[in-house]
Amino acid sequence: MARKQEFNYFDAFIQAAEYSLQAAEILYQTLESFDPDVLPERMKEIHVVEHAADIAKHDLNRALARAFITPIEREDILLLSQTLDDVTDAIEDVLIRLYIFNVLSVREDVLMFADIVRKCCSEMKGTMNEFRNFRKSSTINESIVEINRLEEEGDNLYTKAVRKLYLTSRDDAVALMIWREIYDRMEKCCDACEHVANAVEGVIMNNT
Repeated sequence: MARKQEFNYFDAFIQAAEYSLQAAEILYQTLESFDPDVLPERMKEIHVVEHAADIAKHDLNRALARAFITPIEREDILLLSQTLDDVTDAIEDVLIRLYIFNVLSVREDVLMFADIVRKCCSEMKGTMNEFRNFRKSSTINESIVEINRLEEEGDNLYTKAVRKLYLTSRDDAVALMIWREIYDRMEKCCDACEHVANAVEGVIMNNT
């Protein structure tokens, strides 16, 4: 009798990172040529990606529940699965805020933020591509460092963007509320990518 094929957790991590990258590309493209009339359609697109990511995460969790032996600790698998999913969720949240606040035009630094998020997700995908060989990989540590650098770049942009917001829109309470919330959500996207990098670094430290 043929042995049942084992679930490939490393492939699942790569796929989860790919979903995040797809979401980041949708976000960037939406902001690059922003049209509030097109936003509902963009939200549908990103929700399809987010839903696929959720299904993939549930498949991983079911496989993990049945598994007798795993390539890394179960807790690490669960942590990586959840942190990767958090990235996609955080990116979708940005589009949701643009929609519910009825944003009609976007600020220039928001597109800059979206570009950082896109770069973070691309680097995160590269990290997960290398993760199965983390004991021998010569590039995974560089990738983790780059994600951390991009997150710091996002922090710096956040500080400048919020300060500029208060300098230019101090008397517009609605604009302050809307854009502060959107900037907060953009920063959370970068933070979520860093959480993935930190989780990977923790696995490497515990297994080498």
